[in-house]
Amino acid sequence: MKLMIASLVTSVLLLSGCGQEKTTETIETKQENVVWRLAETWGPNFPVFGDATKNMAKMVDEMSNGRFKIRIDSSNKHKSALGIFDFVRTGQYEMGHSASYYWKGKDIETLFFTTLPFGMTTAEQYAWFYHGGGMELMKETYDKYGIMSFPGGNTGNQMGGWFRKEINSLEDLKGLKMRIPGFAGEVLAKLGAKPTNIPSAELYTALERNTIDALEWVGPSLDLRMGFHKIAPYYYTGWHEPATELQFMVNQTAFDKLPKDLQHILTVAMKTAAYDMYTQSTHESAVNLATLQAEYPNVKIRSFSKEIMNAIKAENDKLLIEFAAADPQSKKILDSIASYQKKAREWTNFSDRAYLDNFDAK
Repeated sequence: MKLMIASLVTSVLLLSGCGQEKTTETIETKQENVVWRLAETWGPNFPVFGDATKNMAKMVDEMSNGRFKIRIDSSNKHKSALGIFDFVRTGQYEMGHSASYYWKGKDIETLFFTTLPFGMTTAEQYAWFYHGGGMELMKETYDKYGIMSFPGGNTGNQMGGWFRKEINSLEDLKGLKMRIPGFAGEVLAKLGAKPTNIPSAELYTALERNTIDALEWVGPSLDLRMGFHKIAPYYYTGWHEPATELQFMVNQTAFDKLPKDLQHILTVAMKTAAYDMYTQSTHESAVNLATLQAEYPNVKIRSFSKEIMNAIKAENDKLLIEFAAADPQSKKILDSIASYQKKAREWTNFSDRAYLDNFDAK
């Protein structure tokens, strides 16, 4: 009888113990299941840019075996294409996808982490971010707002824009209403243009209704499907954004709450999605440029004259000096960019430029 009672007690304890272990395991699993929201500047199903966020979220889901999911809200959902900075800063969204130079009105230092006129190529800039101190400088800027900033996808060299009329002289820039954000807008303003920033979803309408006279967007990868060529047939080669890097933003508090493995998964997914976007953009630009040349004879591809380019470069250099003089941290960032560009450009000239110049590309 005693043996039976002892066996019964042991069985109850074992079952109780098993149940306790199972309950604990279930609680731990629930704690590790994470659902985040990401707000992006772009509209729904926006090509290339929007693909970067979708690819990143898919990788996070797959690498975490479904423990970490990221839901994406496009601009039609959150209704504030240029409000991503504040969404992430306040924690309304755990993540955002946009471009750092959109936030120059909040902090001038953010302007320098997208690209600069006459700046680095994409390869040079990625090297600066990951090996030349760029990530550390970006962290110093965004730490003030509780935001973590990461490269979010590169377009490569962007085109100089779509114009209703041909730009033959500096006089043609005076009074020109042009959608052109970032540092380039500041430069053209010095030459008499009237730069503005308009969300992507409103660009065609603004051009169609004469709200603006010209605009720059990206390049053939995205421009063709936007239809700008129907209104503004002059398509100029670029100078202002040689390596436009988009941006993943992460709320620091939310990131710190993630388990270490999910932090690592997110970081790897963002880095991979960013480079994937660069290769996709290169492919789409090649395909769409061929389409523009073959199917739209009204499109006239031009380059700005030496007179215009020299004037733009001179104003650009003056502005860089002004920004550096006005803010010590801006000077620190700009000095780092200039120093690294000088070093990296030696190799670019020795390798890529020499390769392309050694034969007739045509």
